Amino acid sequence: MKVTEDILYVGVNDHQVDLFEGQYPVPNGMSYNSYVILDEKIAVMDTVDMAFGQQWLFNVEEALGGRKPHYLVIQHMEPDHSANIPAFLEKYPNTKVVATPQAFKMMNQFFGLELGERAVTAANGGTLELGAHTLQFVFAPMVHWPEVMMTYDTRDRILFSADGFGKFGALDVEEEWAGEARRYYIGIVGKYGMQVQNILKKAAALDIQAICPLHGPVLIRDLGYYLDLYNTWSSYEPEEKGVVIAYASIYGHTRDAALCLAEMLREKGISTVVHDLARTDLSQVVADAFRYSSLVLASNTYNAGINPFMHDFISRLLERSYQKRTIGLMENGSWAPMAAKTIRALFEKSREITFAENVVTLMSAMKAEDKEKIGALARELELGE
Repeated sequence: MKVTEDILYVGVNDHQVDLFEGQYPVPNGMSYNSYVILDEKIAVMDTVDMAFGQQWLFNVEEALGGRKPHYLVIQHMEPDHSANIPAFLEKYPNTKVVATPQAFKMMNQFFGLELGERAVTAANGGTLELGAHTLQFVFAPMVHWPEVMMTYDTRDRILFSADGFGKFGALDVEEEWAGEARRYYIGIVGKYGMQVQNILKKAAALDIQAICPLHGPVLIRDLGYYLDLYNTWSSYEPEEKGVVIAYASIYGHTRDAALCLAEMLREKGISTVVHDLARTDLSQVVADAFRYSSLVLASNTYNAGINPFMHDFISRLLERSYQKRTIGLMENGSWAPMAAKTIRALFEKSREITFAENVVTLMSAMKAEDKEKIGALARELELGE
């Protein structure tokens, strides 16, 4: 696939993987992207996952058309992008490797590689001349590993963005970009909003005509749309006004209260998403919690605390610096309801979290008078919207 006349896509699609990074369901697979820049000197941008090494090497050979590569540029050392460095260097022993100092350290850790004179250490803001193309390196530490850099091609005005602007899903499956890109970003990069903000400021100084990520499609049109979403996600602002209700229930009573609230909110015309934490992919629930402006946590009391699924969900939010949201609380207990108190304590150190004043407390099961409490919470959330 041609990105431009002399930049070729040589990546692969993976439909064997069921869990990316061993935790994120990827029903539509993954892509591992790599690119070849053809010029007086040829640069190959990153490798792919180990399972697809032979296919990738074949793709590279086809793109080279009998020529030999001069450089292998490694932007990110995570194994789904770096695993085939040794195989590539065995096939092309005269190729030099371009990477950050931290990346070379990791190459030694992963592969025992000591490249000597074959190592070209990139400098932040430094350049590499290929002929007509000049590559400019932009360090992007902790987006989302410390050794990461991005690469800007000054001729074709393309940003090779490492894991930035990536998404779940193979390239031979058509699907809307934002949904799986959001789940990918929040799950994998979400903790590092400040670092992403820093790289967005650097990107704003570049004339970018296309973005070539290491996962997902090459982004060519409407780049402002993608950049705006990344700015929203990395600044922790809600994308939309609406309420996510996440519940954990043993016998269904807490669930009934959560569904009752959802019905009241929808009757008020408020966008409302409901998730059963025991049965929904938590990465999707986390993504929705960041997408919308309000979150309601409904949990039974369990071992003088909260339901384990609720605890797991909140831990994932906290790991990703969840903030700038309103949180409503619904709790249930047959003798000593503790969920609301426990949840408040978990968010004690979180930034810009506002708790709704109306807390719904059920004693065992929902009763007629409880619906009045639920209605009060619905009205408060409506005003907050």
